[in-house]
Amino acid sequence: MRKIVQIFLVSILVFSCSEDENPPIINTLSGGIEWSKTFGGSKNELANSVVKTQDGGYAILGYTQSNDGDITDKPNEDFDYWVMKFNSSDELEWNKTYGGSLDDRGSKIIQTQDGGYAIVGYSQSNDFDATQNEGSYDFWMVKLTNSGVISWEKSFGYTGSDKGYSIIQTSDDGYLLSGVLDVTASGGAGNSKAILHAGGDYWVIKLGGSGNTQWTKYFGGSLNDTLSDAIQTTDGGFILVGSSDSADVDITNNKGTYDFWVVKIDALGTLVWEKNFGGAEIDEARGIVSTDDGNYIIVGDTRSADVDVSQNSGSADLWLIKITESGELVWEKTFGGSSFDVGRAIVKTQDNGFLIAGSSRSQDGDLSENNGQNDAWVMKVNSLGVLEWQKTVGGSQIDFAYGAVELNDKKVVLVGESSSSDFDILENKGFTDLLIVKIK
Repeated sequence: MRKIVQIFLVSILVFSCSEDENPPIINTLSGGIEWSKTFGGSKNELANSVVKTQDGGYAILGYTQSNDGDITDKPNEDFDYWVMKFNSSDELEWNKTYGGSLDDRGSKIIQTQDGGYAIVGYSQSNDFDATQNEGSYDFWMVKLTNSGVISWEKSFGYTGSDKGYSIIQTSDDGYLLSGVLDVTASGGAGNSKAILHAGGDYWVIKLGGSGNTQWTKYFGGSLNDTLSDAIQTTDGGFILVGSSDSADVDITNNKGTYDFWVVKIDALGTLVWEKNFGGAEIDEARGIVSTDDGNYIIVGDTRSADVDVSQNSGSADLWLIKITESGELVWEKTFGGSSFDVGRAIVKTQDNGFLIAGSSRSQDGDLSENNGQNDAWVMKVNSLGVLEWQKTVGGSQIDFAYGAVELNDKKVVLVGESSSSDFDILENKGFTDLLIVKIK
């Protein structure tokens, strides 16, 4: 009888498996290092952003100061944008620098619907590749072909320090640029209606597909408000995330010093709602991603242990919050150890979990290893924010991660910067190098 039952159960299992045409995707990564590589010259380089490309490879944006070593097309030692394109076998297909004779630093890269790329950052130049500058730093966006040739470029700014940090392609095949506007220097320019108040504000610029300006809006208070990332919502509007220590003008509910400040605007840039999340200390949001249930997850770091923050293990923890489409807090989680641990970027994975890039100085709590000072840090959480695996990468010097992406084979590319030449980092070519790590 027992044998009959066993055969019956096995037959049910086989039948169930054969009928399941869409078995669940299981992430089998354990966070081990497949390889790590540094790129650069005798000066300073880093990677701020990485994106999976349509051909199964990946493209990286950062900036370089060197004009030697791995940098072959740069005439001087001022900073320029630096783009590197790798194929699915991790082979470098091309790399190019973009900029002028002054300081130009790349923040974010996306692949566009036409197979090319759009990059944004901030620039002081008005020569060579950058044809215009209004003073100090301007947002500088460059549209590239699939092979890295400039199709067009645009600068946006006033006499102060205006810095672009994020770019998305919108549902109408235009673009939304976001970052920080120096409102004091602009004299209130940068809005459809001039509103003058001090400090830096969230600044968003809506462009058409050819780079024509459709509208610009800024939001903030009388202190410092720094926009880090943005996402388009299903209704055609946008959610903006960053940090704010203001408690006036557009900010109505400051929790204490810097908070995660989340702003919802409609498709024309009109403020719909704004919410603060945090505690009495410094809390800074860095990235946002949508969830499959129509909500959003925001990552950053917190030094608080009160109000919205239920726990803090040390000097700073990586802080993850989930909010609804109307800005209500669903849950929040902290990750870290007894030292300083931060999150810098978040992306969705194929199994509906999330990859987070950041850095850590801890070797306790959620961290099991630290090779010295700051290590680059990557972690994977599931859709509920439960930690599945984490890995620190670094040497005895300072190492940071600023971006990560999951490839088609579910392996992970982590990017950032490194000053080390030991432990996980095999070589240092200058002061700091651009760091790429493959996680298996």
